[in-house]
Amino acid sequence: MPAQVHVPSLFARVGTASALTLAVTSTMLAPGLVSDAEAATHSTKALKVAASKKGAPYKYGAAGPHRFDCSGLTVYSFKKAGKKLPRTAQQQYNKTRHIGKSQRKRGDLVFFHSGRSVYHVGIYAGNGKIWHSPKSGDVVRLAKIWSKSVWYGRVR
Repeated sequence: MPAQVHVPSLFARVGTASALTLAVTSTMLAPGLVSDAEAATHSTKALKVAASKKGAPYKYGAAGPHRFDCSGLTVYSFKKAGKKLPRTAQQQYNKTRHIGKSQRKRGDLVFFHSGRSVYHVGIYAGNGKIWHSPKSGDVVRLAKIWSKSVWYGRVR
């Protein structure tokens, strides 16, 4: 949360222009960070993009627009929403802000893991479900989260 500044007292000490600059810049985010509202907008759009790919076939290594593997679907969806993700599920996990189950929101990423290794990723759709591209012979679809071995990440 930005520091609150009592601007009138600053005007007296440092002059109008300097105080105004300080007041404006104190409310800006650090470079590379986005507000919660902006992150939610990207996530909501990415979720809609993933849902629009319902029925697209799984293909290992594919990142759209007509075929996807799991991390390819998330890369494609977030790219269309204006955010860049690394290519693999593990790299995506490493890049996201890790959150607890109680904090998850629609559009967050859901990472399936075995021990410390992430092996699958999908986009949280709410109500314990994800949009994902599951495996060879299958298609992009909405599915229940089938495991308790999941971690959640928010794209920054």
